[in-house]
Amino acid sequence: MRTQSKMKRNVARLSVVVLGMTLALPALAQNQGDMQDMTSMQDMQMPAHEHPVKTRSKPKPAPSAGKSMQGMDMSSMQGGNAPPGARSGDYSNGYTYGLLTGMDMLDDSRQGMLLLDQLEYVHSRDGGNAAVIDGRAWYGGDIDKLWLKFEGEHADGRLQDLRTEALWDHAVSTYWDTQLGVRHDFGIGPGRTWAAFGVQGLAPYWFETEATFYVGQGGRTAARVHAEYEVLLTQRLILQPRAEVNFYGKDDPARGIGSGLSDAEVGLRLRYEIRREFAPYVGIVWSQRFGKTADFTRAQGEHADDLQFVAGLRVWF
Repeated sequence: MRTQSKMKRNVARLSVVVLGMTLALPALAQNQGDMQDMTSMQDMQMPAHEHPVKTRSKPKPAPSAGKSMQGMDMSSMQGGNAPPGARSGDYSNGYTYGLLTGMDMLDDSRQGMLLLDQLEYVHSRDGGNAAVIDGRAWYGGDIDKLWLKFEGEHADGRLQDLRTEALWDHAVSTYWDTQLGVRHDFGIGPGRTWAAFGVQGLAPYWFETEATFYVGQGGRTAARVHAEYEVLLTQRLILQPRAEVNFYGKDDPARGIGSGLSDAEVGLRLRYEIRREFAPYVGIVWSQRFGKTADFTRAQGEHADDLQFVAGLRVWF
């Protein structure tokens, strides 16, 4: 009987031990997996050649090491004085640009461009035909440029009108320039010369804008406002709305111009850029003369308003 009781107690103890090991094995396996994951994360964060090496104690510096470090400056650590022509600490070349020192990025080279924005054939509603040119050229740097502008019309075998301007352009902000120069008008009637003062740039919503005031001989004054916008229908197909108005301070019957709001023109052109530098286009233009300018036009047997169909090329070099 004693032997059977002892055997039962041993079996019970063995069962308890087996049960405990069964419950402990999953937890042990999980802890081991967590340790492996942590090791893998450390391997990912630290390159193989930078694994920490366990040491029993840190090596003690030599007695003179501290004194040597205290007596050593940064120039000594970098190998003495900087060689001639080395960059300064702000990575500039050390030049002076206006009032700003060390800000020259060597991007103020001189550049030039010639743009023939309109080189077109015009067919009017009343059957008249004409050739029109409108272009500009500039040369200079980022801050100062020389601008040349010209716009003219040839019809009935002669030059009807041609406006030319030579302007000194100075950048005053990221998107705006001031312009100062001279304008001369050719064509039917006597020529007129004006001093020109204006601004040009990008208005909000990316409208290219020009506003110029003119002072001429005999107390004449004038103002011109021009705006245009480009709508990219595709990367090559571009729709260009454009508007221009002209004002004059006094009558000039010899050139068919009246005071006040003289004329306005609104156009819509659709061009296809075969290349950025070469783009044929078609469009429609409406023009209107006002006040005494309209009276002078009617006195010559012409309409004060006109609807034109245009086709031409836009090229630049």
